[in-house]
Amino acid sequence: MQLARTVGRVTIGGLFVAHGTQKLFGWFGGPGLDGTEGMMTALGYHPPRQQAMTAGVVEAGAGAMLALGLGTPLAAAGLTGVMASAVRDVHASKGLWNSDGGYEYNLVLVAALADLAENGPGTLSLDRALGIERRGIRWGVGAVVLGVSASFLNAALSRRLREREQAGRELDDAATA
Repeated sequence: MQLARTVGRVTIGGLFVAHGTQKLFGWFGGPGLDGTEGMMTALGYHPPRQQAMTAGVVEAGAGAMLALGLGTPLAAAGLTGVMASAVRDVHASKGLWNSDGGYEYNLVLVAALADLAENGPGTLSLDRALGIERRGIRWGVGAVVLGVSASFLNAALSRRLREREQAGRELDDAATA
């Protein structure tokens, strides 16, 4: 069972690292930072470049932490936040099923992340080796709540920044007219 948990953790974490590097560097056929910035612009995130950088860094960094079994609940929270944003902003309107572009896959990943946060990263992990492993229902639920909350807070702050910038442009336009 410990081997299966390690393989699952390394697989999920490693794939998130790959997704993050797609966003940041264009590796593995990804869009790179410019393409990710364009996606953030289309989704209404502001400022889009910083949002693109944050998404890539969280995916790559928290993915690496998860793969190593280091700070597992925190890594799970970060990745849950990315998945919550993807569900809300890209997949929810398309329904549940992945075959229709829905959020099924994202939901499965969040469930796996919650399981890892609740049950711990296993014996083959840095958390265990360093004696800092945290697990239990509070850590599993906490990771999900923190990740989803961070996602919604980021969206709200992004919206507020965009509205402020638009209001500032309107004032500038009125002053120059």
